[in-house]
Amino acid sequence: MHAVTAMPDRLAEALEQVQQEVDAAFDAFLPVPQDTRARLVEAMRYAAIGGGKRVRPLLVCATAKLFGVDRDAAVAAGCAVEAIHSYSLIHDDLPCMDDDDLRHGKPTLHKVYDEATAVLAGDCLHALAFDILTMPGTSSDPFVRSELVATLARASGHAGMAGGQMMDIVSDEEEYDLRQVTRLQQLKTGALLAASVEMGAILGKLPPEGRTHLRAYARDIGLAFQIADDLLDVEGDETKAGKALRKDEEQGKQTFVTLMGRDKARAQAEMLVDQAGDHLAGYGEDAKVLVDLAHFVVKRDH
Repeated sequence: MHAVTAMPDRLAEALEQVQQEVDAAFDAFLPVPQDTRARLVEAMRYAAIGGGKRVRPLLVCATAKLFGVDRDAAVAAGCAVEAIHSYSLIHDDLPCMDDDDLRHGKPTLHKVYDEATAVLAGDCLHALAFDILTMPGTSSDPFVRSELVATLARASGHAGMAGGQMMDIVSDEEEYDLRQVTRLQQLKTGALLAASVEMGAILGKLPPEGRTHLRAYARDIGLAFQIADDLLDVEGDETKAGKALRKDEEQGKQTFVTLMGRDKARAQAEMLVDQAGDHLAGYGEDAKVLVDLAHFVVKRDH
């Protein structure tokens, strides 16, 4: 189990379960071939298995559970989101982007293998995500499968995560205000978190008009997650975080902390998670893991 702190037993158990399930699923999705592609698949496994908190797969699974979705189907969809997240981290860590040496407490992929292998491993994890979503085991309903693909594609590309990443790169040269930083983070971090919740609802065949509360929850935890990340970058312990910190300040980037100050940023994050929990009040006890996760987002130390 990956170390987690200051969380309710219910959430700790849910995270541990989903971590094990996602690792087992990736192990099955990525057998190492007995030819010269082996290095590539080993690199994909290095990135996908045994790393990270698995917040996104838990969001998919916990939302899907509200609607009685088959657990294996939810885990598969969670793996698709995590494959996108993993590919983005591989590329993000490359010398041409953030040039990081450490991720999840271990050397980054391009340091263990090489840059060319890292690019290809990221490309293949991106492809794997959509391969998983088109498998009948994810859903027997082709309309559900196509909506899952469309949702993850939009959240991953220029209208989502990658677009936010571009805004982040350009932020070195631009003086972003709070509105622009919020928009940047809604795309870079929030889009994939929101897609995770949305995909759980899609698996549950909840019509779009019934997803309003879930979308509001996802929007609020997405922003709270990034504010907490910004606070961690300033105050966190690199050993616990398992990655380099203080980078935003060194690069002169505008963040929620530089624009609001630590105290106001922390208060804003706490307000957002309280609000996120309120959005799920109608689901009662069934949504407790999602509510616990929202609160953990701002209390985590990594």
